[in-house]
Amino acid sequence: MTYTTRHSGADTAPRDGRPLSADPTVPAPEAVAPAAPAPREETAEPPRPRKERDPFFDNAKYFAILLVVVGHSLAYLQDVPLAQGLYLFIYMFHMPLFIVITGYFSRNWTFAGGKARKLITNVGVPYVVFEFAYSIYDWLAGRNALEISLLNPYYLTWFLCALFMWRLSTPVWQQIRWPLAVALGFSLLSYMSDLGGTFDIHRVIGLLPFYVLGLTLKPQHFELLKKPVARPIGAVVLAIGLAASFFVMDRMSRGWVYWKHPHEDFNVGNFTGSLMRLAMFACAIILVAAFLTQIPRKRYWFTGLGAATLYAYLLHGFVTRLMNFTGWWGIDWMHNPLGVTLVTCVALVVGTFLCSKFVVRTMSWALEPKLTWVFTPLRRPAGRR
Repeated sequence: MTYTTRHSGADTAPRDGRPLSADPTVPAPEAVAPAAPAPREETAEPPRPRKERDPFFDNAKYFAILLVVVGHSLAYLQDVPLAQGLYLFIYMFHMPLFIVITGYFSRNWTFAGGKARKLITNVGVPYVVFEFAYSIYDWLAGRNALEISLLNPYYLTWFLCALFMWRLSTPVWQQIRWPLAVALGFSLLSYMSDLGGTFDIHRVIGLLPFYVLGLTLKPQHFELLKKPVARPIGAVVLAIGLAASFFVMDRMSRGWVYWKHPHEDFNVGNFTGSLMRLAMFACAIILVAAFLTQIPRKRYWFTGLGAATLYAYLLHGFVTRLMNFTGWWGIDWMHNPLGVTLVTCVALVVGTFLCSKFVVRTMSWALEPKLTWVFTPLRRPAGRR
């Protein structure tokens, strides 16, 4: 992904040096007679040091992707109450968490400086590659006819489609006085009508406020979550959220946490549906903040894995789908609390492995392709030439 403070696989190369200005001790032109200009030696400023990555955000992204992998694994064990409650709890905030962090690191995104090209190569191209890959994968497994459509994101690829559109809209939100309120208004309105499945548009617009929230956050907001008093409060909030998930799991439709269905699919009116959406937004933001209070601030063995979470996100679906195609999810011993615990542990291992350097080296051609040959040379603005 492409961030201004590049966090997920960022390129933060030093800027080129610039000629130093003339010596300020030279007298003004009117104080001395004009003289032939002496040759000026071109000197350059020393390269700026590479900006240090904040381990807090790498740690947050690593634990967030583990939630994603565990959540998709528990989806196949919903006949077990333990899996059902955990699944609902995870789905309440795991994608909002990712989206808020993504928005935070997109605060200064513009079309300048090659960032638009990064958007194409690191988001657009992987979307096309994995849209083809998952469709062919399903076809080879005999699950579906071979139908590939870039207009209808398949399985996990909806996030790339949404991210592409959110990034393109970033300069617009930077110009609006109350961006979060406007984004929330669009989100609520989008669920009042059936917009269809093209580009998974309900998710694109419905989850937009979380991205815009990230755009509006500042470093000091995260510093509040790092205070010692915040951690026990966050732990209590997460415990309450987990307990509430088990309480409501048989009392609400899980479709609400997918953010992809209009109100009419739940047989509720727009007023009731909008209130439910506002409650979902509030719960998600509270749980995101509570989760971030538990994130380690220091660097650990897993910190570096947080830079490769997109690899785990896009690749773990092949594992869960394979187990579905081959009938592994139907094995009896998985469908009890002990089986749920074991599946969760395996999912944690798989998620960790898919963030490893080995996987990054092996799959970077698909997720971070080098396509310089596709683009024309970068043009600097006329005023800077």
